[in-house]
Amino acid sequence: MESKTKIVFATGNPNKLKEVREMLGESVEVLGLTDIGCTEEIPETSPTIEGNAILKAQYVKENYGLDCFSEDTGLEVEALDGQPGVFSARYAGPQKDSSDNMKLVLDKLQDQENRSARFKTVIALIQGSKLETFEGIINGHITINPKGEKGFGYDPIFQPEGYEQTFAELNRTEKNEISHRARAVRKLVKYLQGSNGYT
Repeated sequence: MESKTKIVFATGNPNKLKEVREMLGESVEVLGLTDIGCTEEIPETSPTIEGNAILKAQYVKENYGLDCFSEDTGLEVEALDGQPGVFSARYAGPQKDSSDNMKLVLDKLQDQENRSARFKTVIALIQGSKLETFEGIINGHITINPKGEKGFGYDPIFQPEGYEQTFAELNRTEKNEISHRARAVRKLVKYLQGSNGYT
């Protein structure tokens, strides 16, 4: 019996790790940062989502010598000139508190009619010396109030286009069908399976 290919997902976020493992299924064994003993904070100093994804993947490759992929995700709100964007996780401060972040977005949109927004994920994959990136985007809008108990981050205030519920009201299977991260992961899976025999 062939052993499954192992690859590191450079995240310390257990919610993201769980989502991606579910989306990749049985084809690849995905290790998190704690699985490889990486407990330090990986610098995210790029001004772009793509840049931060690449930085995180490069950090793991350079310090642990392992093939890996990383992702960076941002909520981009049209009326806020694309904010919080690259600062999504720490929009309301370094404590990275989701409730504080959501409250700040809602406060800033209080008098705004335009509530259009999108989630953008970029995955950076490093295998050997080769770098590939994969992008996933979903459009939607910011609700007036948070709704739903599922999901994480900004999910309770983001309603995807064509849906009556926020991401936090959808079950995980429904969210994994349509989310920005799912769209980027599907491109990653297709690449891994098509180019490298990761099946």
